[in-house]
Amino acid sequence: MTQGESGKQDLHPPIARRNRTEAIGNASAFATQSFLRAGFRDPALVLRWREIVGAEVARVAQPLKLTDGPSGGVLTLMAEPAAAVFLQHETRALCERINAFLGRPAVVRLRFVKGRVATPGEPHRDRRSAPPAPASDPVFEFAGPDCLKAALVELARARWRPRG
Repeated sequence: MTQGESGKQDLHPPIARRNRTEAIGNASAFATQSFLRAGFRDPALVLRWREIVGAEVARVAQPLKLTDGPSGGVLTLMAEPAAAVFLQHETRALCERINAFLGRPAVVRLRFVKGRVATPGEPHRDRRSAPPAPASDPVFEFAGPDCLKAALVELARARWRPRG
């Protein structure tokens, strides 16, 4: 063994970079540990919260922690102060929706913590106008419905938009 070599094997191989963004709940070990610390064995409850409870409830409440108690699971929700009272009246219906999604009676009780719920913003859209597609583009040869042709022309314009 030379001086530059070490007898230890690399315990942490370098992470392969994919040069694209990825949802944090998909495969990240960090995200998995964070969900487990909050009591969510399956992150789908957090990631699909809007689908489970509906858009109106998701706008005013979001899940924080899931704990197992002696009588069953307790889901802690952060809710807008004015909405917490309303949601307490809807506890039974919310528990039924959550348990139906999970496929087991995992949540028996809801606990509310008052706080500001962050609403997801609009996705960023590129506001620059795209240049017209060149006349040689095959989209102009399309002989289908006008509404479909207009959509294809707009797609061709976006394809010719300069990057960066």
